Amino acid sequence: MYDPVHLRTFLAVAQTLSFTQAARRLTLRQSTVSQHVRRLEAATGRALFTRDTHSVELTEDGEAMLGFARSILEAHERASAFFAGTRLRGRLRFGASEDFVLTRLPEILETFRHEHPEVDLELTVELSGTLHQQLADGALDLVLAKRRADDRHGEMVWRDEMVWRDELTWIGAPGLRLEQGRPVPLILYPPPGITRARALDVLERQGRAWRIACTSGSLNGLLAAARAGLGVMAHARGLMPPGLVRVRGGGLPELGAVDFVLLEGRHRRAGTQEAARALATAILASGDRLRSRG
Repeated sequence: MYDPVHLRTFLAVAQTLSFTQAARRLTLRQSTVSQHVRRLEAATGRALFTRDTHSVELTEDGEAMLGFARSILEAHERASAFFAGTRLRGRLRFGASEDFVLTRLPEILETFRHEHPEVDLELTVELSGTLHQQLADGALDLVLAKRRADDRHGEMVWRDEMVWRDELTWIGAPGLRLEQGRPVPLILYPPPGITRARALDVLERQGRAWRIACTSGSLNGLLAAARAGLGVMAHARGLMPPGLVRVRGGGLPELGAVDFVLLEGRHRRAGTQEAARALATAILASGDRLRSRG
């Protein structure tokens, strides 16, 4: 009922919210992209986008189609590989940010390894800023991480409340209270942590004094400090760790939104492109599982 080609085009438009950018990504004419979307809308009998000369937005039916499209494409690719008798092979260097340590990402990777046993999967867990640099240097093939506020590269992983973004928030131990006139005790990743940079930037712009109570390159290290009540840390609301709560009051400024994305490397080695795309498809199809257990 739904042509996989049309579904891929739909996802590209949904991720970029631009027919022009989707056409560039897919190396198609813009008229072809529009035609694919129209045919998919005809097949569903629903409008998937609202668009005018200035903007493109998903309709409620378009939001619903996102999950269906990813699941259909994942099943289509698995069936095609099975009946074609082809098996993915090679070495895939995958980097995931510390943010996903407490999520169900290991289960997704386990399933991928079971379905593609001849792919040698190498996992690197690091700060998002470090992973971006390693990807640019050709040391990684696929990265799952936060992206900087001024960056528009990568495929969005999951959405929050019908919006393709998550929110950074201040978290700390239950009962933690901050005094308005005292420096904010911060629990931070070291540079080049993206949440570190955001937290310091919003405090500086507010003119709020701060001090570093703990620094650790490990999420577990930061969580131990936060649970001990040493201070507050900036963290994605959709990945809220167990045992911690949102810290309100105390004059803390808003931290704003953050995007979690998948990025594929440009320095591709033979045999890795198909494996990278297969893992990216699996992660995108399981995006809602990438929430903290807590």
